[in-house]
Amino acid sequence: MIYLLFFLIFELFLSLEVGSQIGFLWSVIWIVGSFMIGMGLIQNAHTTMQTNMQNLKNGKLNMKSFHDSATSYFLGALFLIIPGVFSDILGVIALLYTFYLQLGGTITRSKYKTNINNLNKYNNTEGDDDVIDVEIIESSSRNNTKH
Repeated sequence: MIYLLFFLIFELFLSLEVGSQIGFLWSVIWIVGSFMIGMGLIQNAHTTMQTNMQNLKNGKLNMKSFHDSATSYFLGALFLIIPGVFSDILGVIALLYTFYLQLGGTITRSKYKTNINNLNKYNNTEGDDDVIDVEIIESSSRNNTKH
């Protein structure tokens, strides 16, 4: 709770400082613009998640990168919606981290990434793939009948 109070005080101080430097009109344009960008990101989140799921399926992203990318995307959009200079800076940093994860997932070799379609290829299990394991239970009909 104390961190939230420090955040709000720092946000207010920084926003007033920047507002006094750039003027009231530009401050309003900044707040409305960052709000619209954040809302646009939230409205297009389904296409971003669909692309990330496709990259996960193709092995270009691993599960941790997928989770980190989705989390930083939503946090970035949320921070852009919140009015203030410091929250906008945090939102841009979160979005840059999202782009870094997406570019890092496509540039790195996908040999070591988890591919959902070929998950069993990398898990070396003992035995052959063409062997069916069967358990035979013997029961005698003579023991189960009443005399």
